[in-house]
Amino acid sequence: MSKFSPASITRRDFIRQAACAAVGTSAISAAIRDLRFMNTAVAQSNIGPTGYKALVCIFMAGGNDSNNLIVPTITSEYNNYSTIRTPVLAIPQSSLLPLFPLNSDGHNYGVHPCCGDATGQKGIAQLFNSGKLAFLLNSGTLAYPLTKAMYNSTPSKRPPQLFSHADQVTQWQTSIPDQPPVTGWGGRCADLLYPTQTNTVSLSVSLAGANTFEVGGQVSQYSVSTGGAITPAGVTGTRLNTLSNILALSYGNLQAQAYAGVGNHSIGTGTVLNNAIVDTSVPSAAAFWTQPFPGLSPNQVLNPVTGAKFNSSLGPQLQMIARLIEAGSRSVAQGGFGMLRQIFFCSVGGYDLHNGQTSYDPNVAGSVLSGSHSNLFAELSQSMYAFSKAMEQISAMTKHNDPTFPNRVTAFTCSDFGRTFPCNGVGPGFGSDHGWGSHHMIMGGAVNGQRTYGTFPVLTVNGPDDTNTGRWIPTTACDQYFATLASWFGVDPSNIAQVFPNIGRFASSNLGFV
Repeated sequence: MSKFSPASITRRDFIRQAACAAVGTSAISAAIRDLRFMNTAVAQSNIGPTGYKALVCIFMAGGNDSNNLIVPTITSEYNNYSTIRTPVLAIPQSSLLPLFPLNSDGHNYGVHPCCGDATGQKGIAQLFNSGKLAFLLNSGTLAYPLTKAMYNSTPSKRPPQLFSHADQVTQWQTSIPDQPPVTGWGGRCADLLYPTQTNTVSLSVSLAGANTFEVGGQVSQYSVSTGGAITPAGVTGTRLNTLSNILALSYGNLQAQAYAGVGNHSIGTGTVLNNAIVDTSVPSAAAFWTQPFPGLSPNQVLNPVTGAKFNSSLGPQLQMIARLIEAGSRSVAQGGFGMLRQIFFCSVGGYDLHNGQTSYDPNVAGSVLSGSHSNLFAELSQSMYAFSKAMEQISAMTKHNDPTFPNRVTAFTCSDFGRTFPCNGVGPGFGSDHGWGSHHMIMGGAVNGQRTYGTFPVLTVNGPDDTNTGRWIPTTACDQYFATLASWFGVDPSNIAQVFPNIGRFASSNLGFV
């Protein structure tokens, strides 16, 4: 047996060993599991003749109250909704934008009036009714399928640390709620598919900084700003060349060598990336897109109910993702990255609305339609609509000329958790508290849209779908939601269980929405 020599350790070995040390003794078994996954991951070297595909995660940080995103409109169900939510939270039935699903689950639905413009168009409602968006109902973190009886009798079957922001965010992004977090499910997908990629830019790109979703064993997430790659401030020309030469030197210290390698790669990648996205910034990124993304003035978010205007943080993130998709899918010969797969992460905060969810005033008619949550829905709806139109615009660009291009990009929403169905107080100024199951959206040309998937909960406090305080027990696991996306993205059926180790506990690994 060869003798271990510290001098012979590779940078990858060093990083792996450092990661194991950082995990700590309580998570050593999880670390070993993921190291085994790394070795298995390289086996999938073929993703088939499917061309370019991108996954875009839109994370609503804080816990979105999806009880007001999609609302039942059959009179008896709506009356129940309105009574329990109270005037502080209940959206007037006449204000809801109607949905016209192609399938029937025994319910009729409408969406929040801020999910469209003043005429009900150009937003989530129109995307759904035109077949470009689907709803997944009552999904959430699950370690095992749970009924209310099982929830009460077998606490060990519940995901740990329910209703906690930090824990539930991690569980949504790892999709392994009953194991210590080591990698994210997006990162594990990237690990499987990276052998098929060019090495120009990382397969995983974040517009919202470091996140768990894109943490992998082989592929590192690459963070960019809404203006492009982050480059060394004030370092250009000769100074930049000198810095690059210094970073390219050989260092005896492993940490110094790894640091230099990351720095040099970052500079090179940043230059390539910023050059590749120039086409979509002439004369400016905002003016390039036929449907402007909401952002700063003059393209602010416009609340279609109140007329309020405000800046958006989500719109600029999705705009940059659209630019990176255009560059990533373009061939190297045409100045692009020539990639086959890309994974993106963006995030928008403000959804943790214990107080001030609406601006309800008993003396002002329609005041429940204004406030923080309405503004967030307006921002989300207008940003998603602009992104959908951007994918259509890319399909018509001369360098792509691909009418099917919108089929190559699928965006999906996530959030910490849903929120409690009853209002958390009586009178103006209140909101909702941390919940569990919630409703989510999947958008793209490949989506089997204008349909609902999953099961809508029985809107009864302490009813069959409630823990006991209006927190819905999910009927569809995150694992099932994400495994469906991963299958579309190119993960082989034989590898789905590698990415989602608990998927075998659930009835189906593919929900059919894409």
